[in-house]
Amino acid sequence: MNGMTWIRVGAVVGGLGVVAGAFGAHGLEGTLDSKGFELFETAARYQMYHAPALLAVGLLAMTGRRGVALNLAGWSLLIGVLIFSGSLYGLAFTRISMLGMVAPVGGLALIIGWFALAVVGGRPGPDRQEG
Repeated sequence: MNGMTWIRVGAVVGGLGVVAGAFGAHGLEGTLDSKGFELFETAARYQMYHAPALLAVGLLAMTGRRGVALNLAGWSLLIGVLIFSGSLYGLAFTRISMLGMVAPVGGLALIIGWFALAVVGGRPGPDRQEG
């Protein structure tokens, strides 16, 4: 994906995170028990943590950075949010224990995304030399 697309993806992930947080704070009162609410809150929080990272992928792409590490960062962060937060949202509502076993897969994808982002951010841009 190009830089503008990653920025849009990051903005949508962030916007939906705000919606989820507001829904959790105002719409789920009395619907979930304390454990379900805690799971939902964690899912929304991690979704929001990773929206700026997706924006960073887009901004780095717009500065001319390219390559496997940048693509790996973007896709790992996006897939990680979908799997990690998605499984926690599902677990909060359904209590299907298998969803709790899926969350670490999403967490691993998020970790890979952050380290790939570190690789990209640690390289000089196409118009700059390290120095």
